[in-house]
Formats: sequence, structure tokens, C-alpha cells
Amino acid sequence: MSLLSELRAITTETGLRMDSLQRMANLIRNSGNYRWVGLYDVNHAAQTVAIVVYSGPGAPEFPTFPITKGLTGGAIRNKTTVSVGDVSADPRYLTAFGSTQSEIIVPVFDANGEHVIGTIDVESEHRNAFGHDTQRVLEECARIIAPLWQR
Repeated sequence: MSLLSELRAITTETGLRMDSLQRMANLIRNSGNYRWVGLYDVNHAAQTVAIVVYSGPGAPEFPTFPITKGLTGGAIRNKTTVSVGDVSADPRYLTAFGSTQSEIIVPVFDANGEHVIGTIDVESEHRNAFGHDTQRVLEECARIIAPLWQR
């Protein structure tokens, strides 16, 4: 079964949101052999971003941070995916793990497609790890998992 098919199957199951999102983070991480994947909630009222679940060797350095900070802040503000092939060259990068070389942040939109309600954060130990095809697949992952933010 493909990654997208597996994610779709999880969205149809009844169960706890956290369990479903954890399974999804694990699937995304394993699909590209990525070092780390995190799914974050965006709270516009509190102006914060907070980790919901992660898959990888440890918790992020910043489990909660201001909505305006980091690569995530750019993805939220511009309502578009942010992909950085060399995080050491981007001053927006919030160092979460010393071994991260590249990162992609994919926004998750509400049912109307107007507001960013979450993000998918994928990190790699390799530079330029995220090409156009990977970005397209991760953006489709965000569309598939968006209903879980409504649970």
C-alpha cells in the first residue's frame, strides 16, 4: 500500500486523534527514510505553534514557539510550503537538532483552505533532501490528514 493510501485509510478509522497522527508521522518518516517528522498545531489566538506528535530520535528543542518564528513562521505567514536545502544558510532556521541539514515545512489548511491550522515538519541529515516530487507528495499528505485537525 502506498503512503497516501495508508494515510487515507487512517483518516477513515475511528480512534484517538493523537494515535492517528502518531501513526501518520511514523509513516511519513519511514516513507522517505527521514531523520525526523513532527506534526504541529497552529494556534492563531495564542500566536503559538506546538508539537502534537513526532517520529524520530527525540523531542524537538522548541516544542512550542511563537507563530512568527522559524521556517514554520514563514510557511504560516505565506500559506505555502517552505523547503530549505541547507538550513545553515537560512537565518530563519530554529536549530532543533545539530545534524539537520535540510528541512521542509508543509502547511495544513482548514476545510475552507483559508487558514493554516497545522504543519508537517520533515527534517533530513542530508542537504537538498526535498525535491519537487517529495514536496508534492508531502502537500498531498497535508490535504489527507487535515480532517484530523477538526476532530
